Formats: sequence, structure tokens, C-alpha cells
Amino acid sequence: MTAPDTEANTGATPAKSRDNTSSKRKFPVLVLLPLVVFAALAALFLFQLTLGGDPQKIPSALINKPAPEFDLPPVEGLLADGAQVPGFGHADFAGKISVVNVFASWCVPCRQEHPLLEDLAKVDGIQLLGINYKDKPENARRFLGSLGNPYDRIGADTAGRTAIEWGVYGVPETFIVDAKGMIRYKFIGPLSPSTYTEVFLPELEKVMAGG
Repeated sequence: MTAPDTEANTGATPAKSRDNTSSKRKFPVLVLLPLVVFAALAALFLFQLTLGGDPQKIPSALINKPAPEFDLPPVEGLLADGAQVPGFGHADFAGKISVVNVFASWCVPCRQEHPLLEDLAKVDGIQLLGINYKDKPENARRFLGSLGNPYDRIGADTAGRTAIEWGVYGVPETFIVDAKGMIRYKFIGPLSPSTYTEVFLPELEKVMAGG
């Protein structure tokens, strides 16, 4: 006669089955944990940007450092006075004070600040450069054709790699680069009439004065 199965008779769960049950209970927690952490960090960042802090106080490791090495092609088919608007790269900073504005046709705040960039383009002693971020050439041409093109040069950052090297959080962002190619100031978000006159222009004047 075959010996009785003790675990089956007593109703005990085999060890292997107990291990599988335990793993199944823990698995969803391990999967959700990174999502919970990410959501918490995203919420903290959003709070800092909107309710809890000034986005201009977000530190940038590039301030008072050389601008990244890059060379962006022009926006295909974008013309001014019948000629292609040139792209630009690091070499174009030499000997000139530059304002670099990161923009995109799909960016609603970019439309809001655009009149201020047109005003900025009239400031003597600077060149206004645009980084067209993750945009299609036809959309960029339509955007600037509708609103006007205040830029001296525009580089097409189709893949967004150059913007990452500049430490861009999101469009629009605006940088001031001195005549030695050093990033001296960074403004996060769209310029408004008040921040343009009370914050950005004083910072630009400081750089132009050699401060």
C-alpha cells in the first residue's frame, strides 16, 4: 500500500506553491515603486515651477561656463530678403554679445513672448540667435512668416540634442552669452512685458557693460 501524502491530507500548501504566491504578491509593489517615485518628483518639480518657487532660481551648471560646442544647420527653406537664413554654431559667439532663444512653432508661450523678441532685435550691440527645437521646417517657416523673424541666425535642432547640451528644461528659454562665448544668464519660460523690462534687460545691460 502506498504511503499517504501527508501535505495533501492535512491541507497544507506545498512550499513551492507558497513561494510563488508570495512572489506574486510582492511583484506589483516592485513594479509600481519607480512609478510612484517618478510621480512624486514630477509633482515636486511642478510645484516649484508654479506655486512654490521662482523658476529663475532653478540652478544651472552652465552659468559662467563656456557655451557647448555645437553646429546647427539652417531651417530648410527659411529665407530673408531672398537668401537662406543661416544656421549657427559655437564659433559665431566670438567677439559678439549674443542672446540665444530656444523656440518652437508648437509652443504656445513662444507666441506670447514673440513681440518682445522683435523689440529685443532692435537693441544695438547684440545678435539674436534662435534654436528651433524639435520642429518641422515647414512649421517653423509658417510660424515666423506669420509673426515675423527677429533672429539674425536660426539653427535647426531637429533631434533636440543641442537643447539638452544647453540644459534646456522646456521651450521657450533664453540665454545671454558674452563676447567670449561664456553663458552669463539664463531665463526659463516665456518673457513677459514685466520680466523683460525688469529682469532680462538689466541682465543684458550688465553683460554689455562687461559686468
